[in-house]
Amino acid sequence: MQRSRGFSLIELLVAVAITGILATIAYPSFVEYIHKSRRTEAIAALSQIQQAQERWRAQSTTYAANAVLSTAWPSGLGITTPTVSGDYTLTISGNSATGYTATATAAGRQLADSKCTALVVKITNGDVEYLATPTANAKRCWNK
Repeated sequence: MQRSRGFSLIELLVAVAITGILATIAYPSFVEYIHKSRRTEAIAALSQIQQAQERWRAQSTTYAANAVLSTAWPSGLGITTPTVSGDYTLTISGNSATGYTATATAAGRQLADSKCTALVVKITNGDVEYLATPTANAKRCWNK
């Protein structure tokens, strides 16, 4: 009586099919997790802009414009754009004595994150509003 060793072709095909099904289910979740983890860099950069803007406003009559975003402090905010990883570009718009809008727009590898293409912080008369593009996903993009 001889003992067979190894796998039969049927066993191998079943294992490959199960692996394929698991990969089909798991891969989109993995990609979403990666995009979500990269968003933290945009959130941190926008937080840095908020802090730098408050320093600027304490010494000026208006919030800083986009032109001085990456200029070194004290003549600018000293924020690098794009972000260190290159996944987001930062801009400031609508600067005035009472507010501004700071935006982190997806770039590079993060362009594939279609659920959160831009994260926005809008300051108006001391009120902070957290927005996102597309607007339906604001809470999801900001992890709130």
